[in-house]
Amino acid sequence: MERDSDRGSRSVAGLKVPSSLATLADSLRSGRLSLLDYLGDLESHFNRREPAVRAFIAEDGRFERLRRQARALLARYPEPEQRPPLFGVPVGVKDIFHVDGFVTQAGSRLPPEVLQGTEAASVTLLKEAGALVLGKTVTTEFAYFAPGPTRNPYNPEHTPGGSSSGSAAAVATGLCPLALGTQTIGSINRPAAFCGVVGYKPSYDRIARAGVIPLASSLDHVGTFTTDVAGAELAGTLLGQRWQHVVASGRPVLGIPDGPYLERASAEGLTHFQETCERLAAAGFKLKRVPAMADFDDIYERHNRLTAAEAAAFHEAWFDKYAPLYHRKSVDLI
Repeated sequence: MERDSDRGSRSVAGLKVPSSLATLADSLRSGRLSLLDYLGDLESHFNRREPAVRAFIAEDGRFERLRRQARALLARYPEPEQRPPLFGVPVGVKDIFHVDGFVTQAGSRLPPEVLQGTEAASVTLLKEAGALVLGKTVTTEFAYFAPGPTRNPYNPEHTPGGSSSGSAAAVATGLCPLALGTQTIGSINRPAAFCGVVGYKPSYDRIARAGVIPLASSLDHVGTFTTDVAGAELAGTLLGQRWQHVVASGRPVLGIPDGPYLERASAEGLTHFQETCERLAAAGFKLKRVPAMADFDDIYERHNRLTAAEAAAFHEAWFDKYAPLYHRKSVDLI
């Protein structure tokens, strides 16, 4: 499978297409990169890579729709200086977010008509910023554990991580520079790590959860996937409430959690973590061991109990009617 070239620049009409969200947005907004030429290149790249990665829910006429929407954007904003910050940028949206004009399936076999709802506030904000919805990305069933068809872009025999599988894989494969995801336990951080992209999980409710099918509403967070930190910051300024831009003075001190939390990692994971710490120290970062979560086992138990209770409460009506259509892992949770 392609690796470095997935997220590297590609040539369109003699110009380089950047993988970075911030750089691509600037190129499209300024007109240095033609939006319609870019979509033509993206369609070729999508047709070449998506069948193997399977990051997106299938959609008939995807690029015909995108070209119509692109022409409407160009007609609305003919002057570059008037264009919004994400003018023409394609974004992926995890399929537990409601999006006008799209069916929400949430990775499940439930009848789609029972799952529909008002468009997610975060999606509306991206559209208002000029973004084009490339499509819905694959999620585990109801953002829990039952996996979808998405493959890891670096090795099809490995998992992309869940539950925001498709969003992380889509960004890693260069299909879009920004995708929305959610995290209740590890559903942004894990697939971001597995797919080699930047996952941003903000503080609770920093990005609005309205219009998203919940797993456990007390624990759910909306976040983003991008190829770099600059992209995560740009998305954060558009989506996050009370965003503050802070310039760090010097390198941060990095804390290492000491105690039962880290001890729960596998031997292989701990070895990799130690090697990472050594590379950071060699690069000049200061590392400090910090006692953390001495009651981790209790936290873990309460977290799982809360997740199950809130999921069961939310799914009660659907589960009473459609229990045979739920995956066994979801059944066990509920």
